[in-house]
Amino acid sequence: MTPAKRANFERLLNPRHIAFIGGADAAVAIGEARRAGFDGDMWVVNPKREQLAGLPCVASIVDLPEAPDAVFLAIPAARVPDTIRDLSAIGAGGIVCYSAGFGEAHDDGRALEDDLRSALGDMVMVGPNCYGVINYLDRSALWPFAHGGSCPGYGAAILTQSGMFSSDITMSQRSLPLTHMISVGNQADLGLSEFIDLLCEKPEVRAIGLHIEGLADVPAFERAALKALHAGKPIVALKTGSSAIGGALTLSHTGSLSGANELYQALFDRIGVISVTNPSQLLETLKFICVAGVPDGHDVMGFTCSGGGATMLADHAEKIGLEFPTPDSETRATLTELLPPIATVSNPLDYTTPIWGQAERTGPVFEAALAGVPAQAALLVQDYPAPGLDETEQLYLNDGMAFAKAAREAGLPAAICTTIPENIGASVREAFIAEGVAPMQGIHEALNAVGHAAWWHSARARITSTPPAPLMTVHPRNSAFVAEAEGKARLADVVRVPEGRVVSGDGLTAAAQAVGYPVALKMMSDKLAHKTEAGAVAIGIEAPEALARASEKMCADVTIYDPQAVRDKFLVEAMAPPPIAELVVGIRQDAQFGLAMTLGSGGVLVELVGDADTLLLPASASEIEAALRRLRVARLMQGFRGGRVVDMAALADRLAALADFAVAQAEEIAEIEINPLFVYEDDVLAVDVLMRI
Repeated sequence: MTPAKRANFERLLNPRHIAFIGGADAAVAIGEARRAGFDGDMWVVNPKREQLAGLPCVASIVDLPEAPDAVFLAIPAARVPDTIRDLSAIGAGGIVCYSAGFGEAHDDGRALEDDLRSALGDMVMVGPNCYGVINYLDRSALWPFAHGGSCPGYGAAILTQSGMFSSDITMSQRSLPLTHMISVGNQADLGLSEFIDLLCEKPEVRAIGLHIEGLADVPAFERAALKALHAGKPIVALKTGSSAIGGALTLSHTGSLSGANELYQALFDRIGVISVTNPSQLLETLKFICVAGVPDGHDVMGFTCSGGGATMLADHAEKIGLEFPTPDSETRATLTELLPPIATVSNPLDYTTPIWGQAERTGPVFEAALAGVPAQAALLVQDYPAPGLDETEQLYLNDGMAFAKAAREAGLPAAICTTIPENIGASVREAFIAEGVAPMQGIHEALNAVGHAAWWHSARARITSTPPAPLMTVHPRNSAFVAEAEGKARLADVVRVPEGRVVSGDGLTAAAQAVGYPVALKMMSDKLAHKTEAGAVAIGIEAPEALARASEKMCADVTIYDPQAVRDKFLVEAMAPPPIAELVVGIRQDAQFGLAMTLGSGGVLVELVGDADTLLLPASASEIEAALRRLRVARLMQGFRGGRVVDMAALADRLAALADFAVAQAEEIAEIEINPLFVYEDDVLAVDVLMRI
């Protein structure tokens, strides 16, 4: 972004004056600017009215008192490009284009969108087809609907690709501190990447929330997200929608194992973006990070006044990798003296009802546990009474405030978490936020948020110490499968392949004798992407007579499957000894994400089992090893039931060499799939190779 555009972005975000251009929609936006508390000048351009929402109208842009810092534009799409030219001519700062009917609508709309983009000059624009911008910090809004939300001087900046969802978030009853709400629309000028780049520089922005339907420029998003990561601003993303990678990849197993959603997850893991699966988790994770902070580990000290609550904490924490460290003997002795006789010292700790609501008794319990247990975060489970039944609310608050004080003194990120999400009112939520304690709504949501934040802390340490190489961009072209023998020949210097010979039918016996029985027989044809389904593979052949019978049957079976695929060309290979495990390894090109590597459980059950992990390339050996260890088949490679053990670092090194080969050959090789890759203690064997060039 140029310096002029950056300056105009700041004018748009924190304007001294706003021009509203339009009719009824502009009138609503004037009301929302007032609701936000905007106290600058507001002007209206409307040649057909004398006044709008109590403001006098001018007939044209040239009649404005001066160039507005910000413009809310709500006029028919056909008039937008010329209006933008007029605004650029007078030196306006930025525009929220609420108008629709552009690239999202039809071909004519795409042409209009190109025209308005070219008309901008140094101005910046949000949209078109968007709700706009709310700046809670500086009390301005360019927004066409009633909005809620509040800001205690810090919070989350949220960017969404859905206007209505952005409005819904402002109305949420969760007390998430907000600094900015931006509905990005068509992103004809400013998009997610630009907003992340600009907003992560603002000290009041403690985290950035994203609702993503799709990314137009993945490398730009990667650069912006890494900037936010280095700035210490966690990004929490809710990705919705999915799309096919492309019909050309449907013939490969890894094409079906790893679609667009998996590629997005691989991107998020690579650059330290927290990925969530629903709107509530998006808001709760942002709230925990903004209010409580980021824990530097996965150990938690939990408190409840109910055995049931303690069990719920422990059950879900175990599923998501959070730990509740056991108090040591000294801390246990201290807590035994402080707790009623009916209490059991544990973590999570049920401090029991005899001392409930008595801060002079619960406070020392919280302080002793948080001082003596090696935890990086603290949680207290409390469900507050409903309005009209709240005569005991102060007793809950007594414990809550005592917990908040103890957590603050211990220097730990802390949260009050309800069992039922709605069981905490707005006044109580705000009271805890003022104490720096996150009021979390739902046990699972609270624990997930702690886990997400702890993951981000470790991801940031990993990525900042060893930054990922820039993504490998590709320019996919038409490609075709090659016969397996050719694919193996291309990989022979990178990964070991079985000894074999390519011969016609009359050379089968000699080839088998050369490689040594038992052998595998495969028909070589560029029309046989998956030979097993076509009957083009026979294994465990131990004699010349069996070899002849196998070749005859193979020709007959392939003729039935696809007469055009039959070839008098065969690969005869030595049979390999049984492996410790079988993997599928796939590398392929994607127009959005570049090169991607998928690792998974291999063999004939590859898609049935669905055990896979995807990385974007380039990737280091350590990243590949981490992905291998996430697979369920990793247990088999680590000496399951006394079995042989795979050297995982050596395996990762071999796969890293394969990934580097694919990066180097990206102009020629479009896809590689090895299935199965036989894995031994310190070696691998590519038993079957599918390749597109």
